[in-house]
Amino acid sequence: MSNKSMWNAFRDGQKYMTEWPVRKELAPMFPENRVIRATQFAIKVMPAVAVISVLMQMAFNNYSGLPQAMIMALFALSLPLQGMWWLGKRRETQLPPALAGWYRELHEKIVSEGGAVQPMKSRPRYKELAQTLNRAFKQLDKSSLERWF
Repeated sequence: MSNKSMWNAFRDGQKYMTEWPVRKELAPMFPENRVIRATQFAIKVMPAVAVISVLMQMAFNNYSGLPQAMIMALFALSLPLQGMWWLGKRRETQLPPALAGWYRELHEKIVSEGGAVQPMKSRPRYKELAQTLNRAFKQLDKSSLERWF
């Protein structure tokens, strides 16, 4: 994997965190809700964990434990990156056939009820599903959504 594609995956992961509708109806069907919440938590908490692990060794003059503390700090700092990388890869992954059919049905339902939505993709990815789900939650009434959730 080239550096460019790795950075694109991180950037796409950040986009996907904002695109995906974190809704309780989707939690049993998709891991995105859990990964997004864990990644957001890691972004907030892991930098402090990294700093504290190193400072604790220094505060107690335990410089022999500093290499292990630095490794632990690097691991803590890698956790949010792992989440964003996974989300970025997931965003660009093509939907399996069953989900692609569900995407098309949902897209057609939004269009039939006069909703505004991007043109249907012939080979949809998870990012198109996220955009369509967002539209569905915004534009369709609850009774229309009950069929899918």
